[in-house]
Amino acid sequence: MFTGIIEAVGKVASIKASGGDAIVRIASGKLDLSDVKLGDSIATNGVCLTVTALHGDGYSADVSSETLKRTGFAKLKAGSPVNLEKALLPTTRLGGHLVSGHVDGVARVESRHSTGRAIEFWLNAPAELARYIAEKGSVTVDGISLTVNAVEGQRFLLTIVPHTQGETTIAGWKAGSEVNLEVDLLARYVERLLAPSPDKKETVTLDLLARSGFLK
Repeated sequence: MFTGIIEAVGKVASIKASGGDAIVRIASGKLDLSDVKLGDSIATNGVCLTVTALHGDGYSADVSSETLKRTGFAKLKAGSPVNLEKALLPTTRLGGHLVSGHVDGVARVESRHSTGRAIEFWLNAPAELARYIAEKGSVTVDGISLTVNAVEGQRFLLTIVPHTQGETTIAGWKAGSEVNLEVDLLARYVERLLAPSPDKKETVTLDLLARSGFLK
């Protein structure tokens, strides 16, 4: 699990095809790897990767065909910047929100414009994911925990303050950029709980919640 609070911006040192998968080597920049061991998880542009080798300047990881299909990893190349975050500890401040590192799909940046010292971005989410994105809710984009400021159909608005611009890869986003998207964990589980279940006589519905005293 992660928080979506980026610890460092690294870059892809190399990415090589391996069968239908890939092996990526990340130069981790200022990320402290002193407490990282083989098998640990590091969110790399929002993708939870398992460390398979440690180097003096970073780490290597395997990237599955599923990850290549679901994320923007297939378009990364040597030199591409990536947001990095180590897995959280029980003592970690949860400054963002709970992030699994399991990317749901790829969103596209539609527009970018400045407003004061902030930058506003409109992004377009895949139709099957847009239903999970709510105004003033949380969303993870390229591993960054962000607040949704407006929603219009499949489109949603992000307002990025100067600190986030300077500590992540966001400053490089432009119209047409593709970014990894992970929707809020709670939204997905709530939908699953509300879905009909063939082995239950009564499913969780708004009417059931109201009759049980959860809704007025």
